[in-house]
Amino acid sequence: MIELFSANTPNAWKISIMLEEIGYEYKVSPVDIYNKEQFKDEFLKISPFGKIPAIIDHGNNKSVFESGAILTYLAEKSGKLFDQKDRLVINQWLMAQVGTVGPMFGQHHQFHHFNPGKSEFGEERFFNIVKRIYGELDTRLKETKYLAGSNYTIADIATWPWLARHEWHDIGLKNFKNLSRWYEDIAKRDAVIKGYTFMDKEAKIPKP
Repeated sequence: MIELFSANTPNAWKISIMLEEIGYEYKVSPVDIYNKEQFKDEFLKISPFGKIPAIIDHGNNKSVFESGAILTYLAEKSGKLFDQKDRLVINQWLMAQVGTVGPMFGQHHQFHHFNPGKSEFGEERFFNIVKRIYGELDTRLKETKYLAGSNYTIADIATWPWLARHEWHDIGLKNFKNLSRWYEDIAKRDAVIKGYTFMDKEAKIPKP
C-alpha cells in the first residue's frame, strides 16, 4: 500500500496519475497547504522542506519526497514507464520539468493568476518565459510523439499536469499544434482522468 500525502496541485497529480498508470493500490492523506499543515513536525519527518507530494511505501516502510524522485521510485519498483534503453532521454525531459517547467510555471501562477497587478516586472518576465517554454515543448513534440520519444513515460506524466493549468496562463494552448495534440492524447487516458480527479471527483480536465 502506498500512502500519498497530497493536495490538489500539479505536482500531486503527477503521483496520482503514476499510481493509476501502474495499478498500485494507494490511499490519500490530504495535506492542507493553505493552513500550513505541511510544516508540522510529523510531515517534515517525511518531507524535510515541507513540500507535497510525498509518499510512504508501507510494503517496505520507505518514504520518498520530491515528485521527480517519487516518479522514478515508482517506475523502478513497477518496471513501467521508464525503459532502460531510453533512460538517458527520459531523465533529461524529467529533469527539464523538475528544474524548468514546474518552477517557471509556478512563478507565472503566483504573479499572473494569484497576484495580478502587484509586480509588472514579475508578470511580464514569467509570462514570456512560460510562453517560450510552450514553444520549446511544441518544437520537441513536432519531432516525437511523446517527450522522450515514441513511448509514453514518466517524463510525460511529470509535465502534463502543469499544462493542465493552461487556463491560468493566458497563452493559448490551442495555438501550439503539437503541444495541444500531445496534451489531448494524454488527457484521454483512463489513468490520467482518474489521477486528475483523485481529490475532486467533479473536476474536468480543461480542453485546449
